[in-house]
Amino acid sequence: MAIVETRALSKIYGSGALATRALHGLNLRVEPGTFVAVMGPSGCGKSTLLQLLGGLDRPSSGDVLIEGQALAGLSDDALTTLRRRRIGFIFQSYNLLPVLSALENAALPLALDGVRPAEAQARAAEWLSRVGLGDRLSHLPGELSGGQQQRVAVARALVTEPALILADEPTGNLDSHAAEAITQLLRQVSDTWGRSVLMVTHDPRIAAYADRIIFLKDGTIVEETQLSSSPSAALSATADVMEVL
Repeated sequence: MAIVETRALSKIYGSGALATRALHGLNLRVEPGTFVAVMGPSGCGKSTLLQLLGGLDRPSSGDVLIEGQALAGLSDDALTTLRRRRIGFIFQSYNLLPVLSALENAALPLALDGVRPAEAQARAAEWLSRVGLGDRLSHLPGELSGGQQQRVAVARALVTEPALILADEPTGNLDSHAAEAITQLLRQVSDTWGRSVLMVTHDPRIAAYADRIIFLKDGTIVEETQLSSSPSAALSATADVMEVL
């Protein structure tokens, strides 16, 4: 069973002469434990796709299925519960609460889900250790580098043991060294911890670490590349497609 699947997924903003079609009849499958990158020019529908996959917005037509569960038939409360427990989000701007420590930020999804504080913090500490921040538990976001803040965000995304990680330009605010480290960590999320990762990025160097790259243009998939070679060879193939787009 696919972790996430879309069926004829479409999204239109506005109506009449002002209508804008962000996605058009998009069909996509992401299998368990795979790392998929989504690329394309500005305005091609990348962010819209991520919002629909995460249940943050509803499609105009078509459907999204998470582990076989169709999102269209879910109430707002049921959708919130599924999103909180089965989907982890990583954003470009980290979205950490500045007054909470790394441990408290990472534990927040569990706290919101009603998990006892002691258990939530124990699980958060475990994930922070896994992402290399076991010695930074009490630090506030302002006391951490950008790469460290994004590691906290990765731990927060994983703390509920979700099946799917959605990452929206997760390296966009990082220098090249930190960006590569975070991408390697996302590779580990897929390879070692068995999560499916779907990442939107504009950077071919980052996309080259994925198993598969989906290229969007005008709201549709125009190209797919399966990456079985080294990152350097994959980067060359990715750059060729981006030139055509």
